[in-house]
Amino acid sequence: MSTRVFQSVINQLKDTVDRTIAVLDETGTIVACSELVRMGEKMPGAAELFSDDNEVVTNGGNTYRLMGSFAKIDNIIMVQGDDKESADICAVLAVSFTNIKNLYGEKYDKSSFIKNIILDNILPSDIYIKAKELHFNAESSRAVFFVRFAEKGEVIPYDIMQNMFPDKNKDYVISIGENDVVLVKEVKTGIDQKELEKIAHSIVDTISAEFFHSVTIGIGSVSENIKDLATAFRESQVAIEVGKVFDTKKSVISYENLGIGRLIYQLPTTLCDMFLHEVFKKGSLESLDHETLMTIQAFFENNLNVSETSRKLFVHRNTLVYRLEKIRKITGLDLREFEHAITFKVALMVKKYLTSKPVKY
Repeated sequence: MSTRVFQSVINQLKDTVDRTIAVLDETGTIVACSELVRMGEKMPGAAELFSDDNEVVTNGGNTYRLMGSFAKIDNIIMVQGDDKESADICAVLAVSFTNIKNLYGEKYDKSSFIKNIILDNILPSDIYIKAKELHFNAESSRAVFFVRFAEKGEVIPYDIMQNMFPDKNKDYVISIGENDVVLVKEVKTGIDQKELEKIAHSIVDTISAEFFHSVTIGIGSVSENIKDLATAFRESQVAIEVGKVFDTKKSVISYENLGIGRLIYQLPTTLCDMFLHEVFKKGSLESLDHETLMTIQAFFENNLNVSETSRKLFVHRNTLVYRLEKIRKITGLDLREFEHAITFKVALMVKKYLTSKPVKY
């Protein structure tokens, strides 16, 4: 489609430049030209004329200039003549055509379209108009995966993900930060959360095994309509941030499974601090040692079952009961009572949240 734009510019320059101007593709075929009869003509060996030392060459009475890189030629500009004026015209056209191609590509590129949607850079009323213009299926089911790389490496995160998902008609890889990449993937209608998590785990395993990087992936809810992608993206971001606080050992965090952590994360820090002061006596939570905190964690993991918890901790049942009684005396909460246990569990999560996000007055 960009060749039409090249041809339009060349048509406007025809009366100003008194020599033949043409744009060739990477095979040396003329795709736009001031002499329309030459459209489709082959210029054998044009792509092989260039070297790392020279991006402007003359051959057979014409001057050629490269657009793109030596490794990947996008287009070649050809101007009739082998004098300095021909080289100057080539230089001006190279700048003009490169900028035009970049702007045109951004306008008609589906990945840029998706990026504008998830970042709320496009009006909702324009989404369907643009989708129709791009022949983009607005009704397909799509999942958003927020992929955060833990450390920098020699390979760019965007390149890693693009190599893993090369189908640009169904999967869109978008870079939104130095270590953050978003994958918008077309999925089958009615896909369940376990299947989405399976996809995410396969990404984690592949990146770990082949590129030696560790990543964390947040999954938003499935978008059944293109306009819902922005919401799904925000959910995947929240999943990453909440997981960083409450599920530090998980590499895949789903927004739908965040539970009470999602609620706590959205509360003002001042309110959370008030809650802790109301639930505990001053300094009581801080007075619990590491062994006691581990006991509490094990007790929660075993559904408040004293016998099962003591077995997992390799301690006598009476020892565990003694520890639970000690906790009751310090905090005023008996973890063997369901309501007290819930309060304590929430309080620990609030404490984690405040540690990661200090109170602002």
